Amino acid sequence: MIINILFVSVSYLAAVAATLAGFGSSTLLVPVAIHFMDVRTAVFIVACFHLFNNLFKIRLFWRKIDFKTFLLFGIPSIIFAFTGAFFISILPVDIIKKVLGVFLIIYAIYSLIKPRFAVKKSKWTAIAGGSFSGLLAGLIGLGGAIRGAFLVTFNLAKEIYVGTSAAIATVIDLTRIPTYIFTGAAREIESYIILLLFLIVSAYFGVRTGKALLNRINQDTFRRIVSVALFLVGIKILI
Repeated sequence: MIINILFVSVSYLAAVAATLAGFGSSTLLVPVAIHFMDVRTAVFIVACFHLFNNLFKIRLFWRKIDFKTFLLFGIPSIIFAFTGAFFISILPVDIIKKVLGVFLIIYAIYSLIKPRFAVKKSKWTAIAGGSFSGLLAGLIGLGGAIRGAFLVTFNLAKEIYVGTSAAIATVIDLTRIPTYIFTGAAREIESYIILLLFLIVSAYFGVRTGKALLNRINQDTFRRIVSVALFLVGIKILI
């Protein structure tokens, strides 16, 4: 019971943080979940929370979504999310995680030093970001950080960034969750139905809180928050 309360509390904070940074709920929740369920079940349960978290964000930021960017990111995300989810029980992911962690740390530090730095906005940048984030989301449940690293370079207004990121994350989740079930990666999920219901409630209130805080943050501060979040995610992945 105490563990479940802790998990739900962390999920609320994760939903707030993810609304501010555009990603991060899986990164915070997966390490907590694996303490009391197997890794594959943890990835599945957190993926379900992640889905509802992003659906609530879409509801709040629907008018802010950049659909052109969404399609460029989203289509390759679907393809590679399926690939990553299919191979979750086959491929070793330790090396992939370490490479990702180093990349995020270097990128975040450079972005903080050079706040106006941005990768040239192009369809190929979006396709690459969608592909990498989809693959990592399906494989280890941590694709949001790499998506954020690519998406933030487009210099989207903060609400457009959050709404577009949520839309991309949603199509990834709608791809990988059925794949986890089909491949048998999600087991004994019936034991966690009640917990999942509480997670959905915490996702809703976390998104509402995050949106209220987001309205008080200016654009430059928002970008720094994303860069710091990327740095912390990179450290966490390496540790």
